[in-house]
Amino acid sequence: MNDRFDSTAHYRALDAAHHLHPFSDMGALNCAGSRVIVKAEGVYLWDSEGKRIIDGMAGLWCVNVGYGRRELADAALKQMRELPYYNTFFKTTHPAVIELSALLAELAPARFNRFLYCNSGSEANDTALHAVHRYWSIKGKPDKRYLIARRNAYHGSTIAGATLGGMSYMHEQMPSKMEHVAHIDQPYWFGEGGPTDADAFGLSRARQLEEKILELEAENVAAFIGEPFQGSGGVIFPPSTY
Repeated sequence: MNDRFDSTAHYRALDAAHHLHPFSDMGALNCAGSRVIVKAEGVYLWDSEGKRIIDGMAGLWCVNVGYGRRELADAALKQMRELPYYNTFFKTTHPAVIELSALLAELAPARFNRFLYCNSGSEANDTALHAVHRYWSIKGKPDKRYLIARRNAYHGSTIAGATLGGMSYMHEQMPSKMEHVAHIDQPYWFGEGGPTDADAFGLSRARQLEEKILELEAENVAAFIGEPFQGSGGVIFPPSTY
């Protein structure tokens, strides 16, 4: 027990001295001490004190197949030995990205058959935003600039992603925000439906999108962005009518 405690104290001290955590009050976190995760297997995590924890959030919503999968480690080792990295700029490609893209095309709905890879959700949404504006520019409609999003949505932590997201506390921390973004209400029946039944509430919230398009005028609206199920906002599933 003393060895584990000493190890935890050592790591916490180094963490406090040199590591900035995202979305955290570092003063309060460093006083309390961060949780040090040292091992994972299946759906479980172990901290430096030997405590086993169920990872109900799957990492950060991304460890869908669980930890410790030998076949994934073997595949990663094989690729690291053959070609650990190369970019796809400058008229260049490689078998791994080609084969993955072809597989995704087989699995995805028919309209989704070409893929651009990004390092994070924030970067992916910024890239989608670029594509939307470029699309309307090519179509000869550069005035279609407005993006409609939902309140309490999360679309990343970059300036563009955080502006698209509808979390007010993030907006309060930003000295400037991206222009031409409008928000409508989220389809959160359990928290905001009140006496309205779920089906009627879902329709009402869905119609806000049309109302906002009419308010801004369709010739000014470029796109709507929305999570099928809101993750960071509270794992919110919309009513089926939505």
